[in-house]
Amino acid sequence: MRGPTKTFRLVATLLLGVALALGGCSEQPANAPAPTRIAFVPKVGGIPYFEAMNTGGVEAAKQLGVEWTTIGPKTVDPAEQVTILRDLIAKKVDVIVVAPNDPAALAQVIGEARAKGIHVLTSDTDAPGTQREVFVNQASAQGIGAALTDALMAKTGAAGKYAIVSCGPAAANLNAWIAVQKEYTASHYPKAQLVETVYAGEDEDNAKSLANELMARHPDLTGLVGECTTSAPAVAQAVRDRQKIGQVFTVGVGTPQAIKPFLLDGSCSQSVLWNVESLGWLTAWTAKQVADGKPLQAVNKVSLELPAVKYDTATKTVLLGDPLLITADNVDQFKY
Repeated sequence: MRGPTKTFRLVATLLLGVALALGGCSEQPANAPAPTRIAFVPKVGGIPYFEAMNTGGVEAAKQLGVEWTTIGPKTVDPAEQVTILRDLIAKKVDVIVVAPNDPAALAQVIGEARAKGIHVLTSDTDAPGTQREVFVNQASAQGIGAALTDALMAKTGAAGKYAIVSCGPAAANLNAWIAVQKEYTASHYPKAQLVETVYAGEDEDNAKSLANELMARHPDLTGLVGECTTSAPAVAQAVRDRQKIGQVFTVGVGTPQAIKPFLLDGSCSQSVLWNVESLGWLTAWTAKQVADGKPLQAVNKVSLELPAVKYDTATKTVLLGDPLLITADNVDQFKY
């Protein structure tokens, strides 16, 4: 009896290949929905704070099955954020998350995104009065403002004159913290005085120059607050350079590894922050919830590390939690 011909063997092989291919398709349906595309637009690209936030977002995306992309502007010019948002609208992403440099400047483009069916959230910094759907807040303004003031007053003897070096003059989160600091100082530390607030953008060199100018303008200054993650190390560097450690005390909102050398030599007394990577994780999770149409609960189990995240329906705000107090003793617990 003759064996199978070459033609028969070829046809059989092809049929087997088709069968295997069809079997593979049955395991992954051709109509499976594409993953939710989330685009995060920080205030500025390339600084450790937003890089750490991106790390958290990327890790969350892997576990949640979404796509996470960060597109940061080169400067804090609000017009750059507007351009990026319009580009993302054209690309038809599912969710835009933005940390606004100037909320008012973004109001129109946020409205344009919503009109196209794109979800818009804010994170790190809010854009009140716009069509954003949810704000992912790192900590309450009251908590941060009070913690910064208490940390400084603990070093200055609850008295003296201090100044603030902030970043963007229109940054809603920074301005909310400063408002708390003014009120909290007046009500809790009557012998202390906030003498001046200046704005450096997200420019560390500019913040250092402004800190030097403040110390020259106010020879009796006893404290400086670096209100953002670029100005916190800058004010400490200025104090170190002028050899005023122990005379002018500094605190600030500094990322752990950037502020570490200043904590160790005493030019910075304490950093008030939050877990930045967790903020990125929470941002990605919240964006997916909104995109999936899942209502946020009063208390949400986000992950093992974030088992009870609160949501305020009145302000549409998700709150990461209480601020972290970073000192020379615990700074090495944080790797960003």
